[in-house]
Amino acid sequence: MWLGGRSWLLVFGQVCSSLRCLAFARTWGACRGPMAERLSTGAEAASGLGAPAQQNGDAGGDARGEQPPGHPEPACSEVEPVSGDAKQPSGNGERAPAAAPGPGKRKKRRGAVGERVVPPPKKRRAGVSFGDEHFAETSYYFEGGLRKVRPYYFDFRTYCKGRWVGHSLLHVFGTEFRAQPLAYYEAAVRAGRLHLNEEPVQDLSIVLKDNDFLRNTVHRHEPPVTAEPIRLLAENEDVVVVDKPSSIPVHPCGRFRHNTVIFILGKEHQLKELHPLHRLDRLTSGVLMFAKTAAVSERIHEQVRDRQLEKEYVCRVAGEFPAEEVTCKEPILVVSYKVGVCRVDPQGKACESVFQRLSYNGHSSVVRCRPLTGRTHQIRVHLQFLGHPILNDPIYNSAAWGPSRGRGGHIPKTDEELLRDLVAEHQAKQSLDVLDLCGGDLCPGPPDPTAPSSELSKDCLEEMAASAQKMDGAVEAAPQDLDGVPVASGKATKTDVNQETDPLCSECRRVPQDPSPQDLVMFLHALRYKGPDFEYHSPMPAWARDDWQEH
Repeated sequence: MWLGGRSWLLVFGQVCSSLRCLAFARTWGACRGPMAERLSTGAEAASGLGAPAQQNGDAGGDARGEQPPGHPEPACSEVEPVSGDAKQPSGNGERAPAAAPGPGKRKKRRGAVGERVVPPPKKRRAGVSFGDEHFAETSYYFEGGLRKVRPYYFDFRTYCKGRWVGHSLLHVFGTEFRAQPLAYYEAAVRAGRLHLNEEPVQDLSIVLKDNDFLRNTVHRHEPPVTAEPIRLLAENEDVVVVDKPSSIPVHPCGRFRHNTVIFILGKEHQLKELHPLHRLDRLTSGVLMFAKTAAVSERIHEQVRDRQLEKEYVCRVAGEFPAEEVTCKEPILVVSYKVGVCRVDPQGKACESVFQRLSYNGHSSVVRCRPLTGRTHQIRVHLQFLGHPILNDPIYNSAAWGPSRGRGGHIPKTDEELLRDLVAEHQAKQSLDVLDLCGGDLCPGPPDPTAPSSELSKDCLEEMAASAQKMDGAVEAAPQDLDGVPVASGKATKTDVNQETDPLCSECRRVPQDPSPQDLVMFLHALRYKGPDFEYHSPMPAWARDDWQEH
């Protein structure tokens, strides 16, 4: 029977709608695979495998991974800023929510014929992911009041970042990893130190593709820290509480790996799989808490979010601090994550600190500090703003801030000029480690590939590459670990090879000047940490006592 006009139009509309849905399903099925791959790359980047150095101190990046080939690990920070490597890929990446799998599930993707499918690395938690194989990479020795790490071979590992795709290794090393000259990477290729998808790189002109996996074996040196021991304040089935000395980072970051609280506790106290519960700058000493389980960590972090925790610090500041209680609510802005510098600025984040003078000796004051928020370098920046910076603060009591040293927020220069002057000051003092910088971080721009890239001649580099290749032939290859956790290259296990010197390593040719133990102490100490059902104290430091004499 023929349908009426109105019924015919209705049936025709339904048929067209079905055809459109079928065409969309086919198109979506064809593009879902590549989209999932891009999403995996974005998740890998966000996990911190390639985040650039960010902030001074160690108050952040608990879940941060290691740095890409040829570059130090990111410096630690009190906040988790979004870095350039954490950007989502362009194009289809904008439709990420539609392609993302459900919570707790990960869909397997078969990919097109002949396509290389590499699973993204697992996001790791700082402290939890380190075990005996990492602790055995090298050893400590003590000299002149300092804890030192014997140089060791180490593999920096990363998946190809989205912005590297279509560029050559030569371009990537020349524009992003300038800690070494291009001639070094050429010598590293000849020595078999660079690997792409676990195959030795033969030519730096090779063009990178999505999901490529890079491994660079380097000879690693760590800056010394104080030899003062890490004292246990408390331990139970839930937490470990220590008294952290100044100068020791909480977890691996920047140039530090073994000279960190996490590694020292694991190597010397057999305390492993710890979850940092809060953060302290590298130069700050005092109470530091770790959870033993993820459940305890989550419970205490919830208390942090609910503002149920109280923190109390003590510091020694320049000048006569007011006798009455002082509250500072100035907002704080991060000037540079890489150098680790902040300042008071109306565009910054709201924060509040309460200060009370405890004593005054005619030159400097001991002040109790209660930060009611947890911004980057909050106590140090607020004290600088008040005109009483911490007496020996290498950043916020520096002449680089101008004649008033930042008092009242008066800084007679641009942020770029401030950073330049701070870096120049510490470079002159050979104390760039205070800013968590190394010499390669100071290059003003991409180097000229045709210009001489090292003080060493090309013949000398070729000779060193040959020596390094012979040395590499005497040791085993690196163990494979595609979980995104960098591991040692295996060379530390060989006793017939001296891994403390390496013919390609520029640091082996330098004779760095060691800091004195006094240079590694800043007069800021975490005195007390209190929650709803716990409270931990550390002893008052010597510099905060009434009988302390300034030198």
